[in-house]
Amino acid sequence: MTSDGDRSGRRPDGGESIDGDTTDPETGRQSPVGKPVVRGDSSVTGRSTEEAVAFDPDDPADRERAAEVVQSFATDDPDDSVTMLRGAAAAAALVRGEGSYRAAADRVGVGVPFVRTWARVHDLPRAVRREVAAGRLAPSGAKHVARLEGQARLTVAFAAVDDDLGVREVRSVVSDVTDGVSVESALAAVGVALGEVTVELPPALYRAARRRAVLDDRPLGAVIETLCEPEQ
Repeated sequence: MTSDGDRSGRRPDGGESIDGDTTDPETGRQSPVGKPVVRGDSSVTGRSTEEAVAFDPDDPADRERAAEVVQSFATDDPDDSVTMLRGAAAAAALVRGEGSYRAAADRVGVGVPFVRTWARVHDLPRAVRREVAAGRLAPSGAKHVARLEGQARLTVAFAAVDDDLGVREVRSVVSDVTDGVSVESALAAVGVALGEVTVELPPALYRAARRRAVLDDRPLGAVIETLCEPEQ
């Protein structure tokens, strides 16, 4: 078991993912590569679904379009989250279509690290990509989160959003975790008490939760824990 509670430290190979969609056993992608699952959700992006471009890695025309997007993405440095997610999708589709990071990078004339970095962003859990699309997690922070595996991705991404961590702090946490430090300790080093959040409850629910905690002689957090079983 890893320090963040995930037995393998990796996402499950196939079946239902923690985000509710299936996981590709080859890439770990939790929905089809290149599909605008998040970018096509106007409730998240605030944009028309028609703007969301899909990239089919098995379609030569789509691979060509993906190559053009990656080339533009590498030189123009877009400043909005949705455009960056589109570039990440194009990179991931190109890697799948060409068969390797090297082949994809050679096709568009960019470095392998660039392609690898953004393809991994596209492979992040859907919940993390939604945070990016909504502007709550900076794409540059997501790049660092993408270096992690398994539940650590969700843990660090959510902590970054909830505690308003900067990119440097996210990078520091990720570096510590990849060096073998536990996720909880790495977050504590930047001032985050993992699991501590402030929530607003309707008065009736607040009273019910507090009453149950007092009658059961348990901390309020323990009462909430019984209502929210962790997803596997």
